[in-house]
Amino acid sequence: MTDQERKRRHLPLTRRQFIKGATLAGTGAAMAKAGVFDLGTAHAQGVGTTHFLPGPTADYQVPTLCEMCVWRCGVIAKVRNGVIEKLDGNPDHPHSLGNLCTRGQSGLMMTYDPDRVLYPLMRVGERGSGRFRRATWDEALDFTAEQMLRIRDTYGPEAMIFSSTHNLSQPLFENLLNAYGSPNYGTQRSLCFNAMITAHLLTLGIQEPARRYDGMNYIILVGRNLFEGISTSESRQLMERIAAGAHVVALDPRFTKTAAHASEWLPIKPGTDLAFLLALINVIISERLYDSWFVERYTVGFEELAAETAQYTPRWAAAICEIPEATIYRIAHEFAAAKPYAFVHPGWRTSNFINSFQTERAIAVLNALIGICPEQGDCIFADETAVTVGVPPQPPYPRITALRLDGVPWKYPLVPLKLGVFQEIRDAVLSGEPYQARGWFFSRQNPIMSIPDRARTIEAFKKLEFIVSIDIILNDSSWYADVILPEATYLERYDPVHPVGNRVYIRQPVVEPLGEARSALWIYRELGKRLGLGDYFQYVDEEDYIRQQIAPFNVSLEQFKQVGYFEVELPEEGGERRWNTPSGKVELASETLRNAGFPAVPVWEAPPEPPAGRFYLLTGKVGQHTQFATQNNAYLTQVDYHTQDLWLHPAAAAERGIADGDLVRVTSDVGQVEVRVWLTEGIRRDCVYLAPGFGHRSRGLKIAYDRGVSSSDLHVTYTDPISGSQALTQTFVTVERA
Repeated sequence: MTDQERKRRHLPLTRRQFIKGATLAGTGAAMAKAGVFDLGTAHAQGVGTTHFLPGPTADYQVPTLCEMCVWRCGVIAKVRNGVIEKLDGNPDHPHSLGNLCTRGQSGLMMTYDPDRVLYPLMRVGERGSGRFRRATWDEALDFTAEQMLRIRDTYGPEAMIFSSTHNLSQPLFENLLNAYGSPNYGTQRSLCFNAMITAHLLTLGIQEPARRYDGMNYIILVGRNLFEGISTSESRQLMERIAAGAHVVALDPRFTKTAAHASEWLPIKPGTDLAFLLALINVIISERLYDSWFVERYTVGFEELAAETAQYTPRWAAAICEIPEATIYRIAHEFAAAKPYAFVHPGWRTSNFINSFQTERAIAVLNALIGICPEQGDCIFADETAVTVGVPPQPPYPRITALRLDGVPWKYPLVPLKLGVFQEIRDAVLSGEPYQARGWFFSRQNPIMSIPDRARTIEAFKKLEFIVSIDIILNDSSWYADVILPEATYLERYDPVHPVGNRVYIRQPVVEPLGEARSALWIYRELGKRLGLGDYFQYVDEEDYIRQQIAPFNVSLEQFKQVGYFEVELPEEGGERRWNTPSGKVELASETLRNAGFPAVPVWEAPPEPPAGRFYLLTGKVGQHTQFATQNNAYLTQVDYHTQDLWLHPAAAAERGIADGDLVRVTSDVGQVEVRVWLTEGIRRDCVYLAPGFGHRSRGLKIAYDRGVSSSDLHVTYTDPISGSQALTQTFVTVERA
């Protein structure tokens, strides 16, 4: 055996030897002996991952984190001859447990996408023409800083909009916007789960309650399609509970993959989930099926809730939601009988109507009635407890006095500042009220595809003086930008660390970035320096930033990279349970809501119904794609199946002389598209369904360009006045043969 073979077969320390930060000092010497090793040898001997030691021909594997969705599963990336060959789930990450979904498996194609933006680009043609020239980083960053300073000095920092989709580098993005002094921050949350977060904050004091599935025997899903969603570990837990015999009720107008595996599918009339839930509350209270110990000890407002819901009987609800009275009554009894091993999933979008906030309130209240804490400190719903990591030093942010364009809080007083109301920003650009925005800086985001009524968003973009985008591809929004700053893909860069429970995980480079792509940590620091904001980015490079994050723990960066995570002892919770609400209890009746002029308890709000001849336009996830970001992925396009078609019930099609596969014209109040139709009995007769994310118009995406149609061309903008949530299903359409 040669010396080189001996080195390559030298086995590293296994992951399970790298456990607690408090013991790492003693293992440092042993870990320092670890080196690059052959993938085949490592796999055969079942050893852990190695430290990232790149070489021109070395074969190695690296622990990192996926970014094909926001769930961030653990990944073991396998590299051969300097090329990523395979991605596997990390068995030591609670979200992956050794597995990856379809999207996660395809992640390497994000790095090797032939349409990637690999160099800074600057627009040379009219906005939206797609004419760009290659620029140097200095040129692109200097010009971006020059334009941002011009806007700030001429119109004030509030004239610059910042928006980003949830990602690990978001704290640095927020650092930039806060240091710059703009109040205008747009996220995707109002297009997704504002109603859920706002309702649970006002009821439980928890933004998004963590769900516990172990031992659960009865689960109600209100429009939550977990088997095609992005919560992969939660999907696995649900699968395990179904296999163990749990009863799952799926309320959904569409026969999703989750509904197909549920115990029963209830094709509820869109927008009426609230009536169904209020009827369950009615039965549980009127027949005293609730957990009296929990209600008396941990809630306020029970009497007011009981008085309000006395009118919402199963017979009343049956006529509204088109679910038999007996079924509603039975489910109420079964659900209560299963307590405390039952819950209604908080969902993300639920019915997607303006009454979604009341729906989410009803979900939170219903769960509280059956006792979400069967034992002290043992809650089915709770806060996610995570490690607090270190942060680089920085000065305080400048005081911001300007109104926000999205109406928070002056128009939407109960929407948390970090959520915002994204669609209102677009409308404010068009109206010029309360003032005119001049620039837009977005990172890893595609407002033109994601905000309803795409034509209006394009109109807003054309009204702006300066647009800058950070992304890895030339998406539809970047197509209209003045400057495009190419970010390295998640397999080529560091990001800030990611705590999950009592563990801290690292995202680290697997291969060197292609072209001149750079990490967001580098981009924000370099731009910050040019804006005179360097004190807000006090780190030398990406590794220095991470070293400052892990400084509170007895962990070296080299050890961290080797294994991919470390554990931290968290303090045990003790004492009486207190909820993070004004009363310190679960607020069945909310004084905060009452003081803001809204009903204190969940009440019925009737949703609008489509006029004769029109359909509800449903939207929802597909397992092959993540929102608007993956349609150019060459692997994922091979597993598309009816994802680009319009779902239509055969009976509704027969009334219109439409056959399976026909090209049809779909028209809403704001737009029109032509699309192939797929006839299926897996949808209500009064509904049609379009998967989001298709119909890209950027010619910089050779695979995604003009494939399918965009539901954003059809969606009308409707905003819930309490949570600011966008009511996507409140759009009604006609369907006719093209």
